[in-house]
Amino acid sequence: MVDEAQRVTRLAPSPTGALHLGNAMCFLAAWLIARQRGWRVVMRLDDLDGPRVKPGVSEAVLETLAWLGLDWDGEVRRQSEAMVEYEAALRVLRDKGLIYPSRVTRRELAAWSEASAPNEGQAEAVFPAGLRPSNEQLQCLIDTTPLLASDDFAWRMRVEPGGVVFSDERLGEVRVAVAEEVGDFVVATKSGVPAYQLAVVVDDVSQGVTDVIRGRDLLSSTARQMLVMHGLAMEAQQPRYWHLTLIRGSDGRRLAKRHGDTRLTAYRQLGVQPDRIRGLLAWWLGAIDRPEPISMKGCLSAFDIERLRREDIVFGTGDNAWLTS
Repeated sequence: MVDEAQRVTRLAPSPTGALHLGNAMCFLAAWLIARQRGWRVVMRLDDLDGPRVKPGVSEAVLETLAWLGLDWDGEVRRQSEAMVEYEAALRVLRDKGLIYPSRVTRRELAAWSEASAPNEGQAEAVFPAGLRPSNEQLQCLIDTTPLLASDDFAWRMRVEPGGVVFSDERLGEVRVAVAEEVGDFVVATKSGVPAYQLAVVVDDVSQGVTDVIRGRDLLSSTARQMLVMHGLAMEAQQPRYWHLTLIRGSDGRRLAKRHGDTRLTAYRQLGVQPDRIRGLLAWWLGAIDRPEPISMKGCLSAFDIERLRREDIVFGTGDNAWLTS
């Protein structure tokens, strides 16, 4: 059992674009939960998505978070600088026979999924065990396919039937049927890049993260990461998980570009001050009864985990009007 004063959480923005209000609320919540309890907060830049990471965005993301009032402890970890660690983890999984190379394309997977009548509203095409290489092909493929240098093969994690069950600090017991929902998932892409599900496990262990605080849209990812962690025999370092409510647009979908420009940089360019943005976020988090400008010290004093909303929050025209008034 980790002593409460020795716990660590992380802020892990992806510098593929500017931060929006939904990102900001989750980062603020994580920061408040941690700082109220005396935990360390570490920073990581999830910058492996090469084509989408533009020059200067990483620095802009860090500067925007600091402008909002967040701070962190120690040096910033950049995923792009940890490739040796990811390759070592992949080697462990390969040598245990838990991952295999696959050249199935997205188009082929989509056609398979369409033919097998996926569930209505299913976001990802399921990669079934039937698309794994045959036993005759497998060893030859494993022996000849590089872990992080192939234009033809992705590496996938074998997922066996049965659910992943874990206890969430906000949601209680959660069960995710990974085999039925996504099947064998990618741990290294055809671009020669470690996939998100592998990288964050290695990162969290490397940074000593004991508590992962993020949106509940990532519940399925949590289950996959637990499978990776088990494969790497890192169960002893498994963090606690806190999955928080989401910000949605008026159409009920998760807040995104389609709901207008909710980027922090856009509001900043309009002259909106960080205490006003914090006021809206603090209201969404249940820390205050109505939106009003608030300092970081005020947020820290007012925040109460027991008042943290459990239902999703809808961002409407009134919220935007209050910010820009």
